[in-house]
Amino acid sequence: MPKVKYHFNTHTLKYDKVIVSWRKRLFRVMGWLATAVVFGALIMLVSYNFFDSPKEKRLKRALEESNYQFELLKQRTEQMEMVLNDIQERDNTIYRVIFEAEPIPNSVRGAGYGGVDRYNALRNMYNSDVVVDMTKKVDRLSKQLYIQSKSYDEVWDLVKNKANMLASIPAIQPIANKDLKHMASGYGMRMHPIYKTVKMHTGMDFTAPVGTEIYATGNGTVSKIELNGRGYGNNIIIDHGYAYETLYGHLSRMVVRQGQKVKRGDLIAYVGNSGSSTGPHLHYEVRKHGDPINPVNFYYNDLTPEEYQKVLEISSMPGQSFD
Repeated sequence: MPKVKYHFNTHTLKYDKVIVSWRKRLFRVMGWLATAVVFGALIMLVSYNFFDSPKEKRLKRALEESNYQFELLKQRTEQMEMVLNDIQERDNTIYRVIFEAEPIPNSVRGAGYGGVDRYNALRNMYNSDVVVDMTKKVDRLSKQLYIQSKSYDEVWDLVKNKANMLASIPAIQPIANKDLKHMASGYGMRMHPIYKTVKMHTGMDFTAPVGTEIYATGNGTVSKIELNGRGYGNNIIIDHGYAYETLYGHLSRMVVRQGQKVKRGDLIAYVGNSGSSTGPHLHYEVRKHGDPINPVNFYYNDLTPEEYQKVLEISSMPGQSFD
């Protein structure tokens, strides 16, 4: 039962029963409720601003772990980029150089991946800058790895063809010249014997008696035979593949035909004095991509280091060419 309250009446000197109206009781209840609501709101405000709920603590812990994992992933991605850059550098400067393949340009290796809209779906995510940056790095690595894989496929094909390439590239002298007495003129600026002007001599001249045997300096196919009374006179061009050609000029007689396949050391012709020549000799050229290059760099198969040094000295001496 509810407690009954009494009030002492000073006029009657008696205790009168206190009667509380329903309105007052309602106001009191509403006041208590309002106080409780305000107090509760204050508690909630303080709790939400200064204290984490268990769920918030779990979410924050998960977020910290996620950020830590992103940082680890970023570090590993950077390490992978360093390793890949080293592999690309070796591929361009070692492997592809050994097999005489053109290096892959940086513009190809570092080409973009996808378009601008590719990452739009990620920009609405939490921590989107980190996510987009990481996704771009992974995409770039994927593209570079694909290009590097294709490069190694190409290098592997070159490896399998290396034996053919080594057999095809010019690597011996075109005439027997072990005593090194028959080299008349080397590659470079020389006095022309007829016009008496300094001109570029695009090959090497080997003096020898008419009829001296001339050999193919590498495997290949006879791509051209020319009978001419001027210039290189009677001459042969052999296509060795791999962008290499050799020319043999001022011949007296040829023993091969156009389209014939030859091997290094095969007899192909004899020394003569045809064309613009001032004496019996062989004019020998090595060309790559159609441009003459110094033949002295291609005698490594049949000369000792001492003999090769002697050839270098003789071929570099200034003087007059024979054609």
